Amino acid sequence: MNATARRQAFRAILAGDSCVHPASVFDAISGRIAAEIGFETAILGGSVASQAVLGAPDHIILTLTELADLVRRITRGGAPPLLVDADHGFGNALNVMRTVEELEAAGVAALTIEDTLLPRPFGPDATALLPLEEGLGKIRAALAARSDPSLVIVARTGALGVTSTEDAIARARAYAGAGADGIFVTGLSDLAQLDALRDATGLPLLVGSAKAGIGGAAVLAAHGARVALQGHHTFPAAVKAMRDTLQALRDGTAPKDLPGIADGATMKRLQREAHYDAAIRDFLGG
Repeated sequence: MNATARRQAFRAILAGDSCVHPASVFDAISGRIAAEIGFETAILGGSVASQAVLGAPDHIILTLTELADLVRRITRGGAPPLLVDADHGFGNALNVMRTVEELEAAGVAALTIEDTLLPRPFGPDATALLPLEEGLGKIRAALAARSDPSLVIVARTGALGVTSTEDAIARARAYAGAGADGIFVTGLSDLAQLDALRDATGLPLLVGSAKAGIGGAAVLAAHGARVALQGHHTFPAAVKAMRDTLQALRDGTAPKDLPGIADGATMKRLQREAHYDAAIRDFLGG
């Protein structure tokens, strides 16, 4: 699929009546695996991007250029329609416009812009939100910056876990009024909150984090959620596999005896060796 087709596929998810779990991906191969398995969509989390590119925690020190480069590798590799956590848009509303331009060019299907005060300001460590007017300005700027109308712009708010349900509803209503395509919420603790957000905005909801036991995909779907994250477990799983393999080699395990290694056929398929072999025959006289 080209970028527009991927964006239309993501819009179809939002317009449907089911709730899907996105695959958490971080490079070309993880994106291909997600597509091969059949995930309808994928996500690149901000924390995962920071870990993958910098080996650093999610302190908003990744640059837009670094994020866009990583996104381009993932989308070029054939990942499912990709939702990207664009954090606060890397600055003010003008920076948000640049963020949308760069990520659209990199092939994302959807991106979120959040109203958290980022990066962390000087002083005590306490999560704070932007004033509503400033957050609204960022969403309006994001919408103005896209050139492909099929690109999905999602307004993200952390108000449920920072201020109140009433504030979350007010912010979501304002973002919906500006033209956002969906509302992404974190800190969900009650299904009634989803109902209130759905009724206030009429928009599909995306759930980033929720109280344990609140319900599975079918339950969330019935309350207006169309995408629900399950966390970002693939990157730490890959880290453990790499460390275990290196430790085994360091301890003297013979390469042929290493457990958990993808076989040759799997690697050839995931790196599209047949495609490149055909190109060699066609264009290099091989």
